This record gives sequence, structure tokens and C-alpha cells, in this order.
Amino acid sequence: MSNQVETSLRGPQAYALARDVIAEMEKAGVWPTPLNFELWLHYLNDPDGALAQEIRRLLAQSTVITDKTSEMLAAEFLPRGRLPDQIRDVGAVLDRELASVASAIAMAHKTQADYGETLADASHSMETVEDPSSLKDLVGGLSTATNRVRRETAILEKRLEKSNKEVIRLRENLEQVRRDAMTDALTNLANRKAFDERLEAACAEDDGSPLSLAILDIDHFKRFNDTWGHQTGDQVLRYVSTVLSNICGKTRFAARFGGEEFAIIFPGEGAGVVMAALESIRNDVASRALRRRSTNDDLGSVTLSSGFAQRQRGETAASLLERADAALYESKRAGRNCVTAAAALEKAA
Repeated sequence: MSNQVETSLRGPQAYALARDVIAEMEKAGVWPTPLNFELWLHYLNDPDGALAQEIRRLLAQSTVITDKTSEMLAAEFLPRGRLPDQIRDVGAVLDRELASVASAIAMAHKTQADYGETLADASHSMETVEDPSSLKDLVGGLSTATNRVRRETAILEKRLEKSNKEVIRLRENLEQVRRDAMTDALTNLANRKAFDERLEAACAEDDGSPLSLAILDIDHFKRFNDTWGHQTGDQVLRYVSTVLSNICGKTRFAARFGGEEFAIIFPGEGAGVVMAALESIRNDVASRALRRRSTNDDLGSVTLSSGFAQRQRGETAASLLERADAALYESKRAGRNCVTAAAALEKAA
């Protein structure tokens, strides 16, 4: 949970807040599961936040908040709250590894110091040794000390090798945590948080190379969802995301923008290439007749409306997003299942 929510739950107002959360959940027809309770806590604590806006949008569309919907909302909007716990877990293991390595190094350092003293003593003794038996004892002591150092060094090497493997594993775990925090659970595309960061970074470069942003929306998705149910709606979302992934490849950045909307960042590509890619996506999605998995019912075809804008020199991410969204709205107004370029829209205006 966020610090704000944590603070709210650790004071006199906590009981009133909990009652308000339960009342709002009952009003919305949402079951009081632990996950839903956490979502609604954030919803009431930050009414202007992205999570609150998405919940209001879903409720305005009379969307039933199923377990899958809640999981999608949590994956999309609560990763920041869960990420520190996972990082702390990895950090605790790393602390133990470092402590163990430090102990092994300290022991090896002491052994090396003792060995140094043994050599110094032996050197001094050799200057005064007279009989062969004393020399034999001296060499035997040096041999014993040398073997002890060799054993300690071997133990340290093995410990360092083991720790190195553990650190590599921890690094991979942290990378997986980072990927999970940036991935939409339903579609496996990048989530809104990852999209916002990538768009901000792309606009910050401002190196003069072309940069385009497209917003895509599934046409009449609410009607489709109401007719066939939310599980089938999820199937459609996954289908569209698969098409986007195949056409976007590794150079373009596709994300689930929210609900039935998707976004694509096109780095280094001009308007003509972007238009062709969006038309390819639109045709590919609409060309296939879908069937409901559970009953094999014919669902018909799915269509997409798209709008895109090419970034102007010095333009902010927010402005670019606003122009792409206006182009999408024009595609909706023009009858849907089409692509609109912001430049053409602005020229006509």
C-alpha cells in the first residue's frame, strides 16, 4: 500500500475509513475480498488518481468488477505498493550473503596475517639454527602453515563462487519483479506505468529523429462485453494484444493504455510508415472471425479505431498524447474502424 493509505489505517480515522470503503463497495456491487478492499482504499484515498479514474470509468459503463477485473486493476495500478516488499525480500537475502562473504574474507585475512607472522619467525630462526633436527622442525611448521592457508583460500574461493551465483540469481529475480511491475497481467503488454515512462523518456531525448504515438480503441467493446460476458471480452483483449505484438516487434513499444484502449510508440518512423502499420493492424484484427472458447459461438469480427500524432520539436509527452487522442476521437466520429492522422485533422481545422 502507499504511505498515504498506510497512514490512514494507523490512526483514529481508520475505522471510519474502513466503513466508508465497505459502503462504497456495497454500493458498487463489489464483493469485499481483500484485493477489492485494497483497491477501494486507494480509490477513496486518492479520488483524482489513475486508479480512481479507471474505477469510475468501469462503473459508469456498468462493468461488473469480477476477480479478473480486480486482478487487472491491481497489476496495473498497485505494483508500486507491492514492489518494495519484494525488493526488501531480495535485499534481506543479499544482506545475508554479503555478511557471510565478509565473515569468510575476515577469516582468510586473519589466516594470511598469521601466516605472515609464521614466515617472519621462520626467517629469524633460520639465521640462528645450527642442528639439522631443528631445521627439519622449522620446515615442517612452514609446511603446516602453508597447507592451512591453502585450505582457507580454497574455502574462500568456493564461498565467493557460491555467493556470485546467488547474486546472479537475485539480480534475475529483481529483473523479473521489475518486468512484472511494468506488465499488464491480462494482455502481457506493457502497462500504463511502463508506457508513461517510455513516452516521457522518448520525448526527453528530443534528438530531432521522428517520433509518433498512436492510440487504438476496440470499437463497441462495451456492447460486445455486455452481450458475451467479461471472460469473452478478456479473450478479445488478448487477441488484439497478440496482433499488436506481432506487428510491432521489438523496435516499437506497444502497451495497454487502459480498458479497451492500447497505445503504440513509434521511434524513428515517419508518418507514412506509421499509417501503414496501423492500417495493417486494423485489417489484421478485422479479418478474422472470432469464436467464443467456451461455446464455440461465432463472435463475428472485431474492429479498431486509431489515431496518431507525430511529435513536433520540443513537444511534451502530454501534448503529444492529447493530439493522438484527438485523432482517435475523430476516427470514432467518422464511423469507426479507420485511422486518422493528427496532422491531417489539424490541417483541415
